[in-house]
Amino acid sequence: MKKKQFKAESKKLLDLMVNSIYTNKDIFLRELISNASDAIDKLYYESLTNHKIKCKKEDFFIQVDVDKENRTLTIFDNGCGMDMEALENNLGTIAKSGSLAFKEENEKKEDISIIGQFGVGFYSAFMVSDHISVTSKAFSSDKAYCWSSSGAEGYEIEEVEKESVGTTITLHIKEDTKEENFSKYLEEYTIRELIKKYSDYIRYPIRMNVEHFHKNKDSEEEEKVIELETINSMVPLWKKNKKEVKKEEYDRFYQDKFMDYEVPFKVMHHSMEGVVDYQSLLFIPSHVPYNFYTKEYEKGLELYSNGVLIMEKCSDLLPDYFSFVKGLVDSSDVSLNISRELLQQDYQLRQISKSIENKIRKELENMLKEEREEYEKFFSMFGTQLKYGVYDQFGKDKDVLKDLLLFASSKEKFTSLKEYISRMKEGQEDIYYASGESTSKIALLPQVERVLEKGYEILYLTDYVDEFVMQTLMEYDGKKLKNVCVEDFNLDTEEEKEDLKKRNEESKDLLECMKESLEQEVLKVRFTNRLKKHPVCLTSEGNLSIGMQKVMNAMPMDEKIEAKLVLEINEEHPIVETLHKLYKEDLEKLKKYTKILYAQARLIEGLPIENPTELSTLISDVLIEK
Repeated sequence: MKKKQFKAESKKLLDLMVNSIYTNKDIFLRELISNASDAIDKLYYESLTNHKIKCKKEDFFIQVDVDKENRTLTIFDNGCGMDMEALENNLGTIAKSGSLAFKEENEKKEDISIIGQFGVGFYSAFMVSDHISVTSKAFSSDKAYCWSSSGAEGYEIEEVEKESVGTTITLHIKEDTKEENFSKYLEEYTIRELIKKYSDYIRYPIRMNVEHFHKNKDSEEEEKVIELETINSMVPLWKKNKKEVKKEEYDRFYQDKFMDYEVPFKVMHHSMEGVVDYQSLLFIPSHVPYNFYTKEYEKGLELYSNGVLIMEKCSDLLPDYFSFVKGLVDSSDVSLNISRELLQQDYQLRQISKSIENKIRKELENMLKEEREEYEKFFSMFGTQLKYGVYDQFGKDKDVLKDLLLFASSKEKFTSLKEYISRMKEGQEDIYYASGESTSKIALLPQVERVLEKGYEILYLTDYVDEFVMQTLMEYDGKKLKNVCVEDFNLDTEEEKEDLKKRNEESKDLLECMKESLEQEVLKVRFTNRLKKHPVCLTSEGNLSIGMQKVMNAMPMDEKIEAKLVLEINEEHPIVETLHKLYKEDLEKLKKYTKILYAQARLIEGLPIENPTELSTLISDVLIEK
């Protein structure tokens, strides 16, 4: 029996495939089982038109056997088999794919789902095996042949005896090294796990001889029994008609697949036909994953091609703002690379991703509209992630997400922007908001009190991302979003504005003196009529609000940022008369009063006091002065 050389640049190409194309050794079994499934598909498809072939779909199977003693792993299928020419062409020429040729010949016919496109999957077995033999008997032949190879040096083919039609692949597993534990592929539980992980939804039964221990009725001793078991599920849940799937089935599938102790909060089961065909089964968890807001969290959906797992985490299928969604997508239309491990960035993938995004968004919109309490529960868990999506990438997706947002308000526990607009007072032109640590603290802000007194509703922003969201949105349905705690916010009439302007102009010297006493702490000091009972408040000028300052300074940054602060004094408060008097009679005391008022304003806003000792001394001095 003469050894033959591979028809391709054998050594170089085989080394490339074994050492470079595949990054995960475990997938060799997926490739061999997929090839076995393809072979059965071919024979089954042929039987539909060739009445000489007497077989039923339930007659087909794949069997995997482990022999620890001889260090062999065997994969058998009763599919179409190969004659000498097929062995020569398919295994003797690297990257020659019989499956692809078969698919191209029948591409206009239905029920063709061959996934072995590249003809290199078989050679992934050399990652774990130092010798491979393939014994095969084609359905149309009386003869059987054995192809064998120890790698890039070449292969041999000889005629052998084989009774049954089909193919048997025997791998001699490599000896262990310091770097690799090849013996794990001789463990029954390892092989079972790989089958369940990658090939659970192959449409034909994958069988294994499994060891079990049973008590002997007579002796009460345990006896080892070998039983033939079907390892794979075969029929994917997502390919079933969702009307026939019970909630308990979805729950059990989710908990087993994603190792969650709770049932899913929401299930989304879709089948799409069109430019790109796919099935998807998506879940929203009932709780926030413990590592959701850490670098360790990986978003992505499992990607299958005709029931064969291709990727465990395909991040391209989910936008970041829906990263909490778990689930899977099964499509035969995605373009895979040569190792079937990675996706090519192509049109089909983008279409599936966009379709899934729309499905999730519509599901959430329907929940908000029809299951309000459930949506509020969902939003309390994952609303922050939606808010991230609004301002991420300079607001690229803000219009996709703006109707899904909820905020607390002075009138409602949760409200959407659309609902807020429906309740706006006649003549109100803008949407008002204020930020703080809690709704109760926001309600006590001096700037908020006067706005509420006028009967306007205020959105209460308690999440640290909220102000960034408002800055990104800028407006909603033609209504501008306005912070009631910024310097240019004003609900006064033109007459009231003019009177206030005049009052500030008349007190220009006093206000300038107070500003100088604060030594660059504030941009300006001025009188305001936005306050009701409180003597002072702090507002900000420009795009950086006080709330945003607090959020950004809480981050691990080298330098702290400062909003441009304005100290505002209630023009109707008795303190104004005292300030005017001190300006005329005691500038030193005016300086003390100014510092105390500024400290009060900082405390109200939740800002730190830089020198609490000085403040304590100032208050003591004022208290004892006559």
